[in-house]
Amino acid sequence: MVLFALTSPSSSSKLKQHSHRSFSESLMEDSIEDAEAIIHQWISPDSFSSSSSFCCTFSLFSNKNREEAKQFIRAVTTLHSAMVKLISANPASTKLIRAESLLKTSMNHLSKEFYRILKSNRRYLDPESVSARSRNSSRNVSKEDDDAEAMADLKMIADCMTSSGYGKECFRIYKKIRKSIIVEALEQLGFESLTLSQVQKLEWESTEKKTRVWLRAARKAVTTLFRGERILSDHVFSSSAAMRESSFAEITLQSALALFSFPGNVARSRKTPEKIFLTLDVYQSIVELMPRIEEVFSYDSTSTVKSQIAGTLANLEEAVVSMIDEFESSISKESSKSMISNGGIHQLTRYVMNYIVFLADYSEVLVNIIPETSSFASPEEDESTSSSSLSSPLAKRISWLILFLLCKIDAKSRLYSDVALSYLFLINNLHYVVVKVRTSNLKEVLSEGWLEKHEGKLKNHVAKFEEIVWGELMTSLATAEEEEEEEEAEEFVRRFSDRFEEAYKRQTGWVVPDSKLRDEIKVSAAMTLIPAYTEFYKKYRVGLRKNLGVAPEDIGNYISDLYFGSGGSGCVSSVHSYV
Repeated sequence: MVLFALTSPSSSSKLKQHSHRSFSESLMEDSIEDAEAIIHQWISPDSFSSSSSFCCTFSLFSNKNREEAKQFIRAVTTLHSAMVKLISANPASTKLIRAESLLKTSMNHLSKEFYRILKSNRRYLDPESVSARSRNSSRNVSKEDDDAEAMADLKMIADCMTSSGYGKECFRIYKKIRKSIIVEALEQLGFESLTLSQVQKLEWESTEKKTRVWLRAARKAVTTLFRGERILSDHVFSSSAAMRESSFAEITLQSALALFSFPGNVARSRKTPEKIFLTLDVYQSIVELMPRIEEVFSYDSTSTVKSQIAGTLANLEEAVVSMIDEFESSISKESSKSMISNGGIHQLTRYVMNYIVFLADYSEVLVNIIPETSSFASPEEDESTSSSSLSSPLAKRISWLILFLLCKIDAKSRLYSDVALSYLFLINNLHYVVVKVRTSNLKEVLSEGWLEKHEGKLKNHVAKFEEIVWGELMTSLATAEEEEEEEEAEEFVRRFSDRFEEAYKRQTGWVVPDSKLRDEIKVSAAMTLIPAYTEFYKKYRVGLRKNLGVAPEDIGNYISDLYFGSGGSGCVSSVHSYV
């Protein structure tokens, strides 16, 4: 008698699998039902069958409902997880249809909450606020901080939607709103996106104004606008590296490229020497911002921004070099025959040196722009511009510019018929150059050796000027000891006085604008003439017997009145002190 019917191994295995599957399905279906119950607290079952969009009485993500919101998110996450497991266990389960509909409706609800948070919290989620909050991240952030809660809510929803397979829908909403914020922010900063052809049609006054606006906008955009957007994107989509990168890139890329193409377009427009300083301001601003730019636009998908900036910097460098070349050319082409009638400082000297002084203020920028292999079409070469005396390409470049100027001044000095006045012209202009170098950043660029060289030339010019103007009188005083008779002494005084009067009248219209240089020239003349003439005058007592010629004290008075220009000054100078 057979007491037990043996079950075949295959039948037993199938029975166990069926029993195990039923148990798993039961757990998964219970999870779906639990999630459904929680979700229905916020979403009416009627919304599942309605084709119209549902409406909640109030927001799920509010201060009063924060715990409920977290519970809702957990329920949706549980729902999705159970669905995934149920699909693996029994793809034909009828529960899946209901669960899929519930998940879809939940995602629709979360999408609207995501949109609402982004729209209603623009004040707290603008890039400047986010950037400022990041800088103060060390402070304690309480639950009452709306910006912190908004960022946390966005992240919570984004994590849930992404893990549930609805990341694209979340990303689409985020991109639409945040991209418009970036565009509007740049417009509020005054930035206007212009093509190359549009920039080239602008008048310089308009270009200058827009460039100054750009300088402010670019700094603000990099330090707060783009930085804040990077912080927010990284936070909201922290669970997905791909979405972090994509969101930031698609939101900022177009605006960033437009922003950094503008200065490059300006640099490619018509170049004149006057535009160089604003061009250097732009270049310097970008260089200073580069560490922030590298940090903010570090993704591979935003590498085009750094490529754009590299191209813009190259355009700016090329423009600066071209403008310096044009400036040099303008000096070389200056061919006016007009003379400064009193031997004063030529307007070309003032213009060139003021320009170069401003250039020297950008020396830290220019040292990276002026190429090592620069070749200069110099009118001549001397020790002051040789490679042995100047180390950097910038120093050589600037020294060439000054050399061009001095060569022009030397040529203009030859226009004077009076040799002494031509030397005074050289003295005034060279002195102006030397003072500008010594009292500005040019001193650091050109070195002390350059200054000593040109100060030596200035002293030689002054000595030559004194020799031409007072040389005859100095020679006569040197031979005056030979006059021993009273009549001869009187005749000498007459001749000396006549010659002195001629020399004085010759110089009455001449000018030395610099007061220190003016006094140095006058004191030097007085020290040469007055002691020797006074000794002779007193030795023969010419003035005591007869009121004859110029008295020694009068010589000092006359010299003191020189080099103020037409008519003299009538004021007391250091020559009186010397006398």
